[in-house]
Amino acid sequence: MTTRDDILMRIRQANRRAVEPSADERATVRERLSSHPRGPLPTVQGELVPRFRERCLAMQSTVDQVGSLDQVPAAVARYLYDQRLPLAGACWPEFADLHWREAGLSLEPRPASGDDKTAVTGSFCAIAETGTLMLLSGENEHATSSLLPETHVAVVSAWRIVRTMEDAWDLLRRERSALPRQVNFVSGPSRTADIEMTLVMGAHGPFRVHVLIVTD
Repeated sequence: MTTRDDILMRIRQANRRAVEPSADERATVRERLSSHPRGPLPTVQGELVPRFRERCLAMQSTVDQVGSLDQVPAAVARYLYDQRLPLAGACWPEFADLHWREAGLSLEPRPASGDDKTAVTGSFCAIAETGTLMLLSGENEHATSSLLPETHVAVVSAWRIVRTMEDAWDLLRRERSALPRQVNFVSGPSRTADIEMTLVMGAHGPFRVHVLIVTD
């Protein structure tokens, strides 16, 4: 018996259930998992892009908007220059063909390392309700790029902004046959107030998150 089995057995015994679940119980669980029923949801009204921008700002992300993907390098450069941030770092391979050098940047298509101060990633989708980015890990979607650098620039298509987290999971189920190894949710810069209720930025990840919404 594994430790998990022991814990589950104790829970069942405390609830006066048989040690092993019956066939009917297993069938009920399988049905619920396959149907993905929803509980009560908040009402998220209005246009999704303005709502997403509003919630991003509330979560202390910064936000910019461009008309097309080829405008991303100039927008990233403008942000980094304005904030006096490092102009070199990593980007996801999907952005390898963008004209970074013409914008004055040196962004290499590779996973971010502990020495990188800046990284640019894509995103699977974004959630208007909370201003949250949903990032999946994969061979070309490097999780380190949203976790290690001090500055995380995330690119999201306006057409990939959904209303709620439940909508984001539904989109993932429709488009992917299986879950990736990691699903990361990013809601603004990393922060904690665990020590004496003092807010500390960048405790477990980036000090700053800049979101670029591509409308085309």
